[in-house]
Amino acid sequence: MTIRILLADDQHLVRAGLAALLNLEDDLHVVAQLPDGTGVVDAIREHTIDVAVLDIEMPDVDGITATGQINQAYGDDVAILILTTFGRAGYLQRAMASGARGFMVKDAPAEQLAEAIRSVHAGGRAVDPVLAAEALSAGTNPLTDRECDVLREALVGASVKHIAARLHLSAGTVRNHLSAAIGKTQTTNRTEAARVAQQNGWL
Repeated sequence: MTIRILLADDQHLVRAGLAALLNLEDDLHVVAQLPDGTGVVDAIREHTIDVAVLDIEMPDVDGITATGQINQAYGDDVAILILTTFGRAGYLQRAMASGARGFMVKDAPAEQLAEAIRSVHAGGRAVDPVLAAEALSAGTNPLTDRECDVLREALVGASVKHIAARLHLSAGTVRNHLSAAIGKTQTTNRTEAARVAQQNGWL
């Protein structure tokens, strides 16, 4: 039986390379490729996909958002494997919470990636063991969804006024969220808080 795969990665050379490696396996066939998570639900339906392999950091629709959309539309009928260049514990936690069955780093050997695809297709899980250990030791994300939203804006240097306008909040509410996030990340300002949150994969 051939496992039909959708591959989504914003780096064309990486995507093409992964597709070529996976297609060398007798039981794996990459039948669809996308530059980001936009349109994954429709592509899965059109190509009768068994496993979606998604990069985590993509423009427009990232891998975690796409995972949630696929899981909502197809449930257990489509297995999802997340690939990442950045092995961040928070990414793993968010991906699995969104419905992914696997989480691997991009520099894993091709044979290991192929086995991970087979494993999630069979209903199992495939998680990089080093990342799994780091995720357990890191604990859960202490930030609320709104605090994450505010820090994403702070990460690009947005002012309190701009953040308030973007998120439809009052300036006072934005300051409260920033203050709470700074305390939870044990930092001294919003720029540091945003950087720590990003490094942990919480954003």
